[in-house]
Amino acid sequence: MKHVYLDNAATTPMHPDVVAAMTEQMNADFGNASSTHYYGRQAHSALDKARQTVADALHTDAANVVFTGGATESNNTAIIRTAYARRDQGMHIITSAIEHLSVLNPLRRLESEGFRVTYLPVDENGEISVSDFDAALDDETTLVTLMWGNNEVGSRMPIDKVGARLRNHQAWFHVDATQAFGLEDINPAALGINMLSASAHKLNGPKGVGLLYRDDQVHIQPFLLGGEQETKRRAGTENIPGIVGFAAAVQRLDKHAKAELEDRYVGFTRQITSALTDAGVEFHVNGNLEHERLPHVLNLWLPGVSTYALQTNLDLAGFAVSGGSACTAGSLEPSHVLTAMFGEDSPRIAESIRISYGTVTTAEDIDAFAAALIKAVQRLRARAAAK
Repeated sequence: MKHVYLDNAATTPMHPDVVAAMTEQMNADFGNASSTHYYGRQAHSALDKARQTVADALHTDAANVVFTGGATESNNTAIIRTAYARRDQGMHIITSAIEHLSVLNPLRRLESEGFRVTYLPVDENGEISVSDFDAALDDETTLVTLMWGNNEVGSRMPIDKVGARLRNHQAWFHVDATQAFGLEDINPAALGINMLSASAHKLNGPKGVGLLYRDDQVHIQPFLLGGEQETKRRAGTENIPGIVGFAAAVQRLDKHAKAELEDRYVGFTRQITSALTDAGVEFHVNGNLEHERLPHVLNLWLPGVSTYALQTNLDLAGFAVSGGSACTAGSLEPSHVLTAMFGEDSPRIAESIRISYGTVTTAEDIDAFAAALIKAVQRLRARAAAK
């Protein structure tokens, strides 16, 4: 049986070019980039080259890129260290109700320490209101942290509008671009973004490697204490093979490649929704396909069909999809994203699946998936009706 992977918002398979780059690095050089001898210099040269590649993708200087262990570390660093560094200027932070848990959980800890956090609500499209943001912003606000696009439903935040409003405000602007980096062209400086997080494994790179972009205005203490790696901004011996793999993944995706991927992903969504419609299967999109959104994420509500049962049926048929964020896998808690969008009593929370495409997804995969989805939904609904 062929297995088809449609959970790319959780993680992506490493591209062969990435594996090759990492293998070559591991075979050629094992040095510590902080060492001053030949082996250390070789490792440091690879580190510098990778940093420049990633910086070029962000239209910034290499000095503004700090390599981390992943987006969770980057988010925690940006949020907690900014809050502590700027508490004399104010203790108010603004975010949205549908952020990733690596943003929400640090904020909850800060709330327990006396910080005031505003969680902007979202509508049924998973979008915040700019007027709500304007009303929340005050003289005590020192940090605004928003995701570029949501990992469960694909809705996008008005990053450009928020960045414009903060240009003459004291608050620093942090963006979690984990789902967008590699898919969209991102220029933090042009958008008024002071800090930005991303992770290699979301764009066919290795796990355990991420980045934190910091502009020249940001001065915060390291989150990890130890040595003076990353120009004293992140302690710990750099994972050179992983960082080289990150750069190889970034280098593959130029503007043309990103535009081509977006067109393919939009086409995949059209294939699935058209197949369901033609088969007379009732479904609803969680979010709005007509609004700006991340093209690789499709979240569907199939009324009357249990998320768990549908996932299990699709898995047995060879198709990997998700019920929500991978960070809550195994949890009995309902999706905080769908709860924020539709309310805690909405049936959508327990009857929705997330489908997310990747670079290896084909139109044939989507055709086969749509047929399996239709079959599973019809079978599960018939079983429920017979009870």
